[in-house]
Amino acid sequence: MAGRAATSSAKWAREFLAIINRCGFNSEGIVVVAKRLGAQHGKRMLAETSGTSSSPGDEVKPGGKSGPGILGVNLGKNKTSEDAAADYVQGVHNLSQYADYLVINVSSPNTAGLRMLQGRKQLKDLVKKVQAARDEMQWGDDGPPPLLVKIAPDLSRGELEDIAAVALALHLDGLIISNTTVSRPDPVSNNPVATETGGLSGKPLFPLSTNMLREMYTLTRGKIPLIGCGGVSSGEDAYKKIRAGATLVQLYTGFAYGGPALIPKIKRGLFCHDAVTFTLLTSGEGHAPAMEFKPGGGSTR
Repeated sequence: MAGRAATSSAKWAREFLAIINRCGFNSEGIVVVAKRLGAQHGKRMLAETSGTSSSPGDEVKPGGKSGPGILGVNLGKNKTSEDAAADYVQGVHNLSQYADYLVINVSSPNTAGLRMLQGRKQLKDLVKKVQAARDEMQWGDDGPPPLLVKIAPDLSRGELEDIAAVALALHLDGLIISNTTVSRPDPVSNNPVATETGGLSGKPLFPLSTNMLREMYTLTRGKIPLIGCGGVSSGEDAYKKIRAGATLVQLYTGFAYGGPALIPKIKRGLFCHDAVTFTLLTSGEGHAPAMEFKPGGGSTR
């Protein structure tokens, strides 16, 4: 993939703790990204075969981890691609060795035609091709990185049912719920910023994305790990995502506003909920049945 030049990218709506983003998939291209990831993160171990080789500067590490934290690689298609699946497959072949998890992004509102890939047939065909590309690689003992699909918050109930059916049928490793919205929910709706083009993220997205998370948990019967994303900026927000069915919680706009100090703040907020509450969560009564919460040690599945 060749990459895309940057354009006027975002409108900051600070009074709402929101951003309207129209970046698209700006990048210098997959080859440049692969070199950077190899230098900074190391490679997930592949089985030793005659065809296995490392690029200069790549350091092979178990589990793809050479530095702190978890690295997710978010795959999308080029704006002008006629064969979207080929772009995702190329992304897997070039980048999956550096990833702790892979994301099929079919939900950015800023790439023409991308959200059409969320249709039942289109998504099923795409996921099968990407799974095959990942699984045909000769992985070592650590195995391949998990594969998740990131979906939009603007889907109908019928569209959610179709995505849930695909996720269950193909044993998808997880769903990220959700990307940015093209709607302008309150309190943004009555502000001039609402006329800006792009996907809205941040606090106004929280109710929409959390309700959708709850619906998807029900549709997948708790069998698919869900990553709750959209409007998280406090421990209470993270807790509500967990109660709605999230196995894990992700944030982006909150991090842009709050910086790295927001992460321990969110963790402290979660620690305020007692052990009994998290016992209910891990047993499934509050949803998120696959989650084990360990104060001081983070969350694990």
